[in-house]
Amino acid sequence: MAWEEWEQLKAVAAERHTTQMQLNQLPAAPGGSTGGTDGGGGAGILKHSHGPWTRAAGTADDLRTSTARSKTELSSAHAGVGDGSAGLVSLGALKSVLASWERRLGAVRDECDALGPTLCRVARDMGEVDVKVGAKADSVKVADKRRGE
Repeated sequence: MAWEEWEQLKAVAAERHTTQMQLNQLPAAPGGSTGGTDGGGGAGILKHSHGPWTRAAGTADDLRTSTARSKTELSSAHAGVGDGSAGLVSLGALKSVLASWERRLGAVRDECDALGPTLCRVARDMGEVDVKVGAKADSVKVADKRRGE
């Protein structure tokens, strides 16, 4: 390939792939937009819902409660298993499995106990941030091109 041909191919490729800035947003309504309000011309107001965070916190609390209950029931179910079964080979394995499940259920319970309040705090904090950002955005005066401002 000749040098000139290479330069020509590069120029054609550059023309096809011009660098442009693109904002990820809905297309603007004809005639412009009035800013972040949903007055018909704009894309609407960005809203945050802390519902998913609150639901996740509730799920963590439910899981904490159920694992704590399961751990207690598991321990109760194994109470007295060793009585009258001394010398059985499976008794050692059963005790090992019980100890393993008690550790696992305890770890899940403890993790959920720590996670629930954190998720609630995120829901509260995100809501507070949204209110502050919304107030700042509302304080910005945007010229309305339709009214000649």
